[in-house]
Amino acid sequence: MMPGQIPDPSLTAGALPGLGPLTGLPGTALTAQELKCADIRNIGAVISPLQFLEVKLGKRPQPVKSELDEEEERRKRRREKNKVAAARCRNKKKERTEFLQRESERLELMNAELKAQIEELKQERQQLILMLNRHRPTCIVRTDSIKTPESEANPLLEQLEKK
Repeated sequence: MMPGQIPDPSLTAGALPGLGPLTGLPGTALTAQELKCADIRNIGAVISPLQFLEVKLGKRPQPVKSELDEEEERRKRRREKNKVAAARCRNKKKERTEFLQRESERLELMNAELKAQIEELKQERQQLILMLNRHRPTCIVRTDSIKTPESEANPLLEQLEKK
């Protein structure tokens, strides 16, 4: 047998070079089945892991039933957690949408109220200007002590009059 070559598993312990003397057993005492069950530390020889486990190349060892059950349990737990998280996310999104809808309605109402208030103030201003213009011809006031809206250089009043 060449170095690095894998020995045939059907060989007995005596047929493997140097195996018998290392184990303290007679060279022909171990069969292939006994080699599989033997304690490697006691044998002290190099046996190919592939031969020891009888694993065929290209195939994975089949998982044990309990491993499959554990894997299935893990999958179920993960799916359940995901399901709960998805429901929580949907509820949160729904609440956020409802909040934004209520906020939008509130702001629209507020905007309408403010626009109505602007219109009321514009009408009140027009009435006050009209009253002032009616009163001006009959009013005897010293012009040096009182400023009228026309004599004031108020840009706000000028801007409102333009509208």
